[in-house]
Amino acid sequence: MIVERRVELPFGHESREAETHTNLSAIRQDGPCLWAAGDETATVERLTAVTGPDGRVTGYEGHVTVALADLIPLPAGPDEEADIEGLGRADGWLWAIGSHSLKRKKIKDGQSAAKSRKRLATVVREDNRFILARIPLVTGADGLPRAVREDGGRTAAVLGLNGDSITDLLAGDPHLAPFLHLPGKDNGVDIEGVAVHGDRLYIGLRGPVLRGWAVLVEIRPGPDPDDPRRLRALPVDGGARYRTHFLDLGGLGVRDLCPHGDDLLILTGPSMDLDGPVRVVRWRGAAKADAPEIVHAGDLEVLGDLPYGDGDDHAEGIAVLAEPGPGLRLLVVYDSPSPDRLTAGGGVLADVVHLP
Repeated sequence: MIVERRVELPFGHESREAETHTNLSAIRQDGPCLWAAGDETATVERLTAVTGPDGRVTGYEGHVTVALADLIPLPAGPDEEADIEGLGRADGWLWAIGSHSLKRKKIKDGQSAAKSRKRLATVVREDNRFILARIPLVTGADGLPRAVREDGGRTAAVLGLNGDSITDLLAGDPHLAPFLHLPGKDNGVDIEGVAVHGDRLYIGLRGPVLRGWAVLVEIRPGPDPDDPRRLRALPVDGGARYRTHFLDLGGLGVRDLCPHGDDLLILTGPSMDLDGPVRVVRWRGAAKADAPEIVHAGDLEVLGDLPYGDGDDHAEGIAVLAEPGPGLRLLVVYDSPSPDRLTAGGGVLADVVHLP
């Protein structure tokens, strides 16, 4: 996999103050625009592509921040982060999903051994992380997509307001239930990608990885008939409201998902706090799976490896770029970017990789 070029994603002052540009966790292309999210806020960001004479993206401009609390109710209010780890875009809707993970406190430099041990024993739940949001998109006067609260009969809605989150759905699952009480970075449940195909959502888990097998959860969200601002999980497999797929990713977990026709492109990486390896894998015909799947390594196509750093440059988001020319091009954004990715204007450099 060849890194063909780098392009700048510029962010406004408030987003830089919130360090969104150094905590990017999800992206999705939407015509000329790119939706992006960081994992330290409760916002999504929109950027507009700048293209050269050959039709290829040379950079982005026109950064706009959208506060989720302006569109949907958040269980913990507007000031707590939502840890958005996946974005989807289909049929006039923008989807955003939180990590649904518990968090173990980090040891801080300079603390005593006693305080450090106490922090390592402390696990917290932040309720805004446990949401799935569906937001109407409309075309503005400038021809660009805008996220709105309502559009005619369409209403922004959320799953996870009252004991009905995705992890609540999994409370009785024989594979995943034992991991619901573990922090995400301890191989607990940790969502890090979403892809939309028709009325189905495919949700990628960074963890747990079960004896080397990664997990996708498939759900079919729909509006709650009693409250248009809420979603509910509809039956997807007989009477079940979800199903799971297990993929042999060589011991790696899912770091992002990106639809490509009926296929799924899967950004893979370590489930634990490690730098690499990181690669992109194609699951052909994923959207045609009509039953829980066991997908062996031989049924997956490894498209290539991505670069990673030593404590930095963690690939977290991929999006297909609709550019002219042969092959496929992906935009890749990184959490904890290395210093050479930070620009003088307060932006961050993303990679464009070319797949034959």
